[in-house]
Amino acid sequence: MTATYDVRIAVDAGVSRGAYRPLWNWFGYDEPNYTNTENGKKLLNALTELSPEPPRIRTHNLLTSGDGKYSLKWGSTNAYSEDANGNPVYDWTIMDQIFDAYVEAGNIPLIQVGFTPEALSDDPGPYRHNWSLEDRYASIMTGWAAPPNDLKKWGDLVHAWARHLADRYGEDKVVHWPWEVWNEPDGHYWKGTVREFCDMYDVTARAIKAALPAARVGGPHTCGAFNNPKAQAFLREFLQYVVDNNSPIDFIAFHAKGNPVIWKDHVRMGLHKQLRDIEANLAIVNEFPSLKNLPTVIGESDPEGCAACSARVHPQNGYRNGPLYGAYVVESMIRTYELSKRAGIEIEGAVTWAFLFEDQPWYDGFRDLATNGVDKAVLNGFRMLGKLKGEWIEAHSDHGVDIDTIMEHGVCDQPDVNAVATRDETGVSILVWNYHDDDVEDGAANVTLALSNLSPGQHKLTHYRMDKDHSNSFGVWKAMGSPQSVIGEDFKKLEASGRLAVLETGTVDASSGAATLATSLPRQGVSLLRIDY
Repeated sequence: MTATYDVRIAVDAGVSRGAYRPLWNWFGYDEPNYTNTENGKKLLNALTELSPEPPRIRTHNLLTSGDGKYSLKWGSTNAYSEDANGNPVYDWTIMDQIFDAYVEAGNIPLIQVGFTPEALSDDPGPYRHNWSLEDRYASIMTGWAAPPNDLKKWGDLVHAWARHLADRYGEDKVVHWPWEVWNEPDGHYWKGTVREFCDMYDVTARAIKAALPAARVGGPHTCGAFNNPKAQAFLREFLQYVVDNNSPIDFIAFHAKGNPVIWKDHVRMGLHKQLRDIEANLAIVNEFPSLKNLPTVIGESDPEGCAACSARVHPQNGYRNGPLYGAYVVESMIRTYELSKRAGIEIEGAVTWAFLFEDQPWYDGFRDLATNGVDKAVLNGFRMLGKLKGEWIEAHSDHGVDIDTIMEHGVCDQPDVNAVATRDETGVSILVWNYHDDDVEDGAANVTLALSNLSPGQHKLTHYRMDKDHSNSFGVWKAMGSPQSVIGEDFKKLEASGRLAVLETGTVDASSGAATLATSLPRQGVSLLRIDY
């Protein structure tokens, strides 16, 4: 490890930079049938506890036909089938189990309308795809991805679903649940034409509005647009269709993904690609004057594009188990706020496409938030984001990397040792991170925090930390010998290590309204310092 280096961060609690609103507490996953497992319910509750603002939860396959059993990259509810005469048969049994779990945990579903039920698919071939860690997307586009063969029956299904949710959970509650149409129709999730998708979107959106006039609906959830002409063309054609046909739309959704690689002997993240995707999609939205005042949702915003691809098979995903994933999330989410402001377009939410995978080896390197009921380090990155509240205040680091440099070159030279801060009626929260794209240990920052315009007095300090030695269950598991059976006291120890660690507590002397704090922050480390008045 190289020598340490000095960093100075100035925080001025007297300078407001506008209201803070969490855009990061949105999560999603392919497999809806993980939702109501014991571990799924446990994780949903953990997500609710991240922030006073309820998390939004998005999942694929809510209308897919099947037996309701979970597996990688697949899920089903069997909500729609037809009798011998071709008449629709609705069955909400499995759907209710999923949505009951959301409601019980205090989540807000981001309801994805998809995919095509088998009885409505116009594809005569196989309906369910085959998925393997090795072949990935080679044969994924089967009957579930085909356009509905009867848009009238499809619209009636969507209408019935919306009314069922309203009847079961109360219209006053359900009307605040956002709806979205499909997922990545320009990629592996739609076998029809752009025009067929647009027509399906229009029927879907109007059916939702007919059932719940005040409900919000959006789409199309196209892929990342940077250096992707197909995604760019699809989004433009969709938005033009919406304008020309006055289709209902309340938010515009797109995706953004990074690109980690193996560089020399280690993982190098591709943060610049994810940020470029966001920038490119926002630029397209800005081409449509009548739509650019709508909020946007980044329906998947991640370091790369395959949550169900284990690092054991795909070593570039080796960042997922430890603190690098958490540091990346903090870096990328804070930069997402910057891109939103630069484009003049509200980003309402940025969905982290990660949840959990049941019946998989411990720490197998999937893009998930927990493994076998134990929280991974990344979840503690979110826990620290959740301690920001109130309004942004001025924070400046002399070792920060500007966003244009990151989008052009990544964080491959000096690390980005940076900070943001918020203030509220009861105190100040300061989030500090030391991020680098390269997954190697290389020195630590001696951080000095110079705080000004605090409320005068003696205040309580709580310092939370995530790094390789704190809030990192993966490190504890490796120290146990990387067991594949963890029970009893070992499980309790590992479970506790997945929670957010308090590095120190103390008192801040701000009798003059100013104070100085100091800490050593290793690479891929994140601290949240909370000063309570």
